[in-house]
Amino acid sequence: MRRVFVVAASPVVRAGLSAVVASSSKLTVVGSASDLDALTTEFEQLQPDVVLLDVSGNFQELVWELLSSQQQQDPVAMIVLADVDSIDFQAALRAGVRGILPSTSTESEIVAAVEAIALGLVVLHSDTIESLLALKESSMRQKETANPMQALTPREIEVLNMLGSGLGNKAIAKRLNISDHTVKFHVSSIFQKLGVSTRTEAVAVGVRLGLIML
Repeated sequence: MRRVFVVAASPVVRAGLSAVVASSSKLTVVGSASDLDALTTEFEQLQPDVVLLDVSGNFQELVWELLSSQQQQDPVAMIVLADVDSIDFQAALRAGVRGILPSTSTESEIVAAVEAIALGLVVLHSDTIESLLALKESSMRQKETANPMQALTPREIEVLNMLGSGLGNKAIAKRLNISDHTVKFHVSSIFQKLGVSTRTEAVAVGVRLGLIML
């Protein structure tokens, strides 16, 4: 039997989550509380395998602080959120969270997640994964927009400028004293980094980013 401690500010939610956990033959609820102070106080006695938390509103910030400050060995927690878009994923993972589910999860999803985490697995709901991917893509776009000049190497910028002058591969190779194959490699890299497929598009993007002065 895996031992679970339930934390939720609402007594109704606490009772509901406890009942969900107790419905599994592999899990047993060893205690519940409205905050993590009780868990910190009773941890040695209760020794739960999983801490199941309902996080909402300002309580979320308190959870990260308390989890990060705990001295227990590898506390395991699953966070149930009303809105996964509002979670600070980095703070959660640093605090020792090993599972993140939206509050709309079904009873079977919650039970399966608790059982999986008790076995040492990490559990992320599909909604959470989509939010993480969106966050990563947004961060990448911000970095690219913040400093597009770093996207191309100095040699690639030089080749791009020659493309803007209308030079072909052989002329570029001769002017730079490199092989045709090397020029093709640079052009291909430029296309990939700028997200284009033709020389005309590459030149247009280069002008827009200030890489080319026509």
